[in-house]
Amino acid sequence: MTTGGTLIEGRLKHLESHLEQENPVLLNTVRSFRKLDMASYRMGLLDQNESYATQIPWWPLISVLGTFSAGKSTFINHYLGFKLGRTGNQAVDDRFTVICYSREQTSHALPGVALDADPRFPFYQMSEKIDKVALGEGRRIDAYLQLKTCPSEHLRGKILIDSPGFDADAQRTSTLRITDYIMDLSDLVLVMFDARHPEPGAMKDTLDHLVSKTINRPDSGKFLYILNQIDTAAGEDNPEEVVAAWQRALGDRGLTAGRFYSIYNPDSAIPIDDDKLRERFERKRDTDLSEIHARMHEVEIERAYRIIGALEKTARDIEEHSVPALKEALGRWKRRVLWGDGIVLALLLTLLLGLTIKQGYWQGLSFNPPWLQEFLSSPGLLYGSLAGSVIVLAVLHYLIRNAAARTIFPALRRYTEQQGIKGNLVEAFRHSTRPWRSIFNKNPAGWSRRARTHLKQVIEDADSYVQTLNDRFTNPSGDGTPASDEPVNQGEAEEGGKEAAKA
Repeated sequence: MTTGGTLIEGRLKHLESHLEQENPVLLNTVRSFRKLDMASYRMGLLDQNESYATQIPWWPLISVLGTFSAGKSTFINHYLGFKLGRTGNQAVDDRFTVICYSREQTSHALPGVALDADPRFPFYQMSEKIDKVALGEGRRIDAYLQLKTCPSEHLRGKILIDSPGFDADAQRTSTLRITDYIMDLSDLVLVMFDARHPEPGAMKDTLDHLVSKTINRPDSGKFLYILNQIDTAAGEDNPEEVVAAWQRALGDRGLTAGRFYSIYNPDSAIPIDDDKLRERFERKRDTDLSEIHARMHEVEIERAYRIIGALEKTARDIEEHSVPALKEALGRWKRRVLWGDGIVLALLLTLLLGLTIKQGYWQGLSFNPPWLQEFLSSPGLLYGSLAGSVIVLAVLHYLIRNAAARTIFPALRRYTEQQGIKGNLVEAFRHSTRPWRSIFNKNPAGWSRRARTHLKQVIEDADSYVQTLNDRFTNPSGDGTPASDEPVNQGEAEEGGKEAAKA
């Protein structure tokens, strides 16, 4: 096993050890990911130092997005019961903050490189992704990311991500790129707006990015839209109009369904003198906060379904997208090689014919150079010339093979990006066009009966894992006692299963 293979094996064993203690239901999924890895190694889709298991986060992710004054940090502090981040009306933090549990009672702030270099966190090798949209910015990873630890029990088993304000960051392009990445990975996305901004229309760009680009996603159910600090509207003549204005703004961007919450922090609320108005505000706040916190609590169930969904999707993508794309690419490559061989051979014959005619070696249709008889009477010279010709033709053939293969790479890269394929189709294609492989091989390298059997087993395993989770979290027949000892929101479990199937 290579050094890279040893490294990835150590990471997988560490992951299995973690799951054995905290989530045994998912332990077997790592073994299924190993089957996928082995099939992909043989095909060249994965490098030996990679694993599909490390390309997804195993800890549930909750991201909090919004404008700089939307009260994101205040909301997080209240949820954790721990003053972790600074709060205020201005942009108090211009970096993405990943918050994770720690047994130490003192919170620690670590630089972005702690996330960039650790595959267990969602920002592993984020510097490379930043470089793709802003060349050279990847070296400034600490300016974009930080890791904070917290002893709050509410955080155990999950990760929170606090984002910088959209309109408070000069590095907007890279910030939006990271935001999109976070939204894709997250199990729950809290999108917060500030009720103190009475004109939501002035935030067109922010609303477009946080609403218009999310409502048609297959996982749109994981987005909660929250109007925060609504207590500031209590002094208005018509406080309901503030909520209505925001609802209209979101509706203009296509958000006609889904939950819209209005909350405020009870620890720093503006006093409301009118008892009936205060009671109404508090009742609405407590109801919405309770529902939001319940979704945050149940995110672990959704993550389990998502991981299994990612397992099945990766297996199906290999069989339904990667392999057909490679087969089609090999067919095009073969045709281009044959055309190239034919053209080169025709050029060589034309050149040879022209030279022999110029030398006067042809007498009508008879080829009779003065050295022909001597050449034919010397077997060593004949065989040597034939061997030399074969070598020249073989070298030309392999040069044509390589040139034809390079013309296929751009299309494979585009297809990989369009389909969101996990795996390197270009490397797999290189693997299938190595010098000792015939151009007439229709199947990609490594795509054998054994590989198909492994993928079939993985898909069957995924179905079995979903059934195990369903048995743990649901009880449709209503008989006996729930399999889980924990109180579980059955609707959330079912929703998690549906979203995993869509992923």
